[in-house]
Amino acid sequence: MTTQSSDTSSAIAVAQFAPTGSASANLAAMRGLATTAVGRGAELVVFPEYSSYFATPLGRDFVDAAEPLDGPFVSGLRELARDLGIHLVAGVVERLADEPRFSNTLVALDPVGELLATYRKLHLYDAFGDSESRWVRPGDIEPPEVFAFSGFTVGLQTCYDLRFPEVSRRLVDAGADLILVPSEWVRGPLKEHHWRTLVTARALENTAYVAAADHAPPIGVGNSMIVDPMGVEIATIGEQTDVAVATISTARVRQVRKLNPALALRRFRVS
Repeated sequence: MTTQSSDTSSAIAVAQFAPTGSASANLAAMRGLATTAVGRGAELVVFPEYSSYFATPLGRDFVDAAEPLDGPFVSGLRELARDLGIHLVAGVVERLADEPRFSNTLVALDPVGELLATYRKLHLYDAFGDSESRWVRPGDIEPPEVFAFSGFTVGLQTCYDLRFPEVSRRLVDAGADLILVPSEWVRGPLKEHHWRTLVTARALENTAYVAAADHAPPIGVGNSMIVDPMGVEIATIGEQTDVAVATISTARVRQVRKLNPALALRRFRVS
């Protein structure tokens, strides 16, 4: 088979750890994990939701710990991206002006530390006995922000959004063939099964790569993973703090979409 000259490949990583209530400790942990990922060849590293601050239960302390996107935590992420020369995506607790809640926000940074895209969680975790909306303002419904990486178009979504397939479908309609999902997937009966099934389904139905980074236990289920467009789990982490690296290629997306042209054959659109 002849490979098209436009085909590219790159190594990406999901980084799994359990963030704490110390922003400085979280940044130090992220630097260590990102350094390990780069040592294994990664050019893009995905960290979990709530990487800047996490405690249980969700409460007023999150609002108090929230920072603007030009605050010290994101500045630390910018420095990390520059120092290692990588793309970096992570979830942060964002302070909002004139609002008693915070925003559950993803930031995407390029290798010079510039902010490429943001995503504010659309579907809040008011389920399984939790009430995220008490403290978090849902993001506005706007056209998806996507960005370019190594021949891919990258889209962002967060955790509970996985249960709403239209979120990833909107990203694919905006051109995404790589979807990044920082998460804090809370443990509980059948929850690991739900996590694995939903991450895989979002990859299969969209014939796209999905890289999902979760918290390590005891609160999160762990099992961060990278899934290819055929639903194959090509890299994964169990319960430990670690990084998993996989090589992704635009040729694989192209080949799968030729074999399974589900996107071209669909008869409905998501507005």
